[in-house]
Amino acid sequence: MDRGAEEEELDSGYETPPTCILLDLLLKSRHPSGPFNEVWPNIIISDARTATDLSLLKTLRVTHVVNAAHGPAHIDTGSAFYSHAHIQYLGVEAPDSRDFELSVFFHTTADFIHTALTRDSGKVLVHCARGVSRSATLVLAYLMIYERLTVAEAIEAVRVHRNILPNVGFLDQLRELDTRLTAEDKA
Repeated sequence: MDRGAEEEELDSGYETPPTCILLDLLLKSRHPSGPFNEVWPNIIISDARTATDLSLLKTLRVTHVVNAAHGPAHIDTGSAFYSHAHIQYLGVEAPDSRDFELSVFFHTTADFIHTALTRDSGKVLVHCARGVSRSATLVLAYLMIYERLTVAEAIEAVRVHRNILPNVGFLDQLRELDTRLTAEDKA
């Protein structure tokens, strides 16, 4: 049930699930993921190797890349790396640390993805080193912000296509986003 349909049931007491329940959702019925998986129409989560294979990106018809591990200490690609392939780029310099505030990038990244999908009719590849934590967290935030899914619904939607496991700190930040979006919907 999406957040829009959920508005009628908000009075029935929807509450953001605790982190332990979200971890259970993430860990149940796991199956092998490839180096990349389309997890939502025209949204791909991948590892770093896929993100640096320009011929593969062309084959996949990728028009936009979000690097959730941008920077010299991580995966240092950048706009120049993708410019010859006519791929638009957004870099998020984020360590995969439970103490890192990835949430400050939720809306910027969600806006970039939304613009790519709607205005540019594009296909977005979101990656980090392994395509499991940082990139998955940013895609989940997009689904919550623009597709109006709850955090649990977003996890379920993505995990049927790819094994993901955001670190506990990122899960807590997604829970905070879920609580905030739910409160906004109630207002």
